[in-house]
Amino acid sequence: MKLSARNVLKGKVKKIFTGAVNSEILVELPGGAEITSIITKQSAENLKLKEGKDVYAIIKASNVIIGIE
Repeated sequence: MKLSARNVLKGKVKKIFTGAVNSEILVELPGGAEITSIITKQSAENLKLKEGKDVYAIIKASNVIIGIE
């Protein structure tokens, strides 16, 4: 697999929350940090995602927004 994204984090699916259209995928990274991705329900099914499966969280963003109170 070759990607243009520079941030590729390997982890395991910890939990899947399936909705009518989208699925929320909770990925546990080595060391215990967690990251959440929202993908279509169809994509989750096509990837055959299930708890415990090894996955990659791939982050490609050109903007990071910072806010304060």
